[in-house]
Amino acid sequence: MKFDKLRDFLDFMTKKRTPGCAVTVYHKNEKVFEYAAGVSSLETGKPLEGDEYFNIYSCSKVMTVTAALTLYERGEFLLGDPLYDYIPEYRHMKVRQPDGTLADAKRPITIGDLFTMSAGFNYDLNCRSIAKARELTGGRMDTAEVARRLADEPLSFEPGTRWQYSLCHDVLAGLVSVISGKPFREYVRENVLEPLGMTETVYHTTPELLERTAEQYKFVPSGQSGDFDLVEVQKYGRAADGGFVNVGKGVAGYILGSEYDSGGAGITTVCGDYAKLAAMLANGGLGLTGERILSPSTVELMKVNRLSDVQLRDYNWKQLAGYGYGLGVRTHIDRAASGSNASLGEFGWGGAAGSTIIIDSEQKLGAFFVQHTLNPREEWYQPRLRNVVYSCID
Repeated sequence: MKFDKLRDFLDFMTKKRTPGCAVTVYHKNEKVFEYAAGVSSLETGKPLEGDEYFNIYSCSKVMTVTAALTLYERGEFLLGDPLYDYIPEYRHMKVRQPDGTLADAKRPITIGDLFTMSAGFNYDLNCRSIAKARELTGGRMDTAEVARRLADEPLSFEPGTRWQYSLCHDVLAGLVSVISGKPFREYVRENVLEPLGMTETVYHTTPELLERTAEQYKFVPSGQSGDFDLVEVQKYGRAADGGFVNVGKGVAGYILGSEYDSGGAGITTVCGDYAKLAAMLANGGLGLTGERILSPSTVELMKVNRLSDVQLRDYNWKQLAGYGYGLGVRTHIDRAASGSNASLGEFGWGGAAGSTIIIDSEQKLGAFFVQHTLNPREEWYQPRLRNVVYSCID
């Protein structure tokens, strides 16, 4: 097992694609490779060492669905349960029609819809209901309160009929908080982070941790404005020419207050620490510490494609060609369509600043890659990264 190609690929990335990046790879529950390339600061030229903190944005979703599935395994809910059984505010939902009018939803949102981004939510963090929650709580609304308030927003489509990247996993985090009776961050800490020995993964950073955080940049293509939506830009991006603008170290726009733990984008972590989550899932739910987080059968359930042909038409991001969507993760379903050497069933997700988690429970391969570049051009780097990782595995 040699990783020269992966080392070379990371070095190549730093020539034009990102100031710095790092990766940690586990195979059969053993760390087999870790490497950092480039710089943590363009301004100072400080080399990236690999122990810096990074905002991983939507890679946080893999932690959220893992935490929620620990409750599923305890019989706390079924995927087909109506969300209103646990958060009553969702009993009577409205759906926005093509002409702008509102109509009663024909069926309730299920918990399964939250996992699969099929509930009908959007990704508007400035919507009226969140603004109202901020007003009523003086900016101290917690995860469960935001989830309840989002029930006031009309849905984009009938639950279960379409796929739309959205705040579904933020609502799922709120559901975990409601069912467990604990703040989401505390439930995750007690049931995933501490059992896995993940001591450097947090939902809210501190001044001390900011000192260890790599500078965060935004890639702006030549001739374009840097004023773009961070969710929309994940759907495309091959531009090679452009520049990097330092945007500060904060989690851009996704942390709604000191009590709000974002299930969709809230984690700040170190590459080697979050890789322990990838290793656990790749090992059928058994962590490096010997602690079991999920059963093998639940991990297998995560990677079953749950999208219909109609929903797959919505799920059309170019870097995900040949992939379906399981319980909050991409899942490889068609090697011809993807052109990928990854195993069928390889699963994971990416984040707005260029982090990516790769999990293969058949080969027991788990990898985590980080950079700190908003607009990371996923269409270019993600398929290449997966191909290179798999080319290194005997």
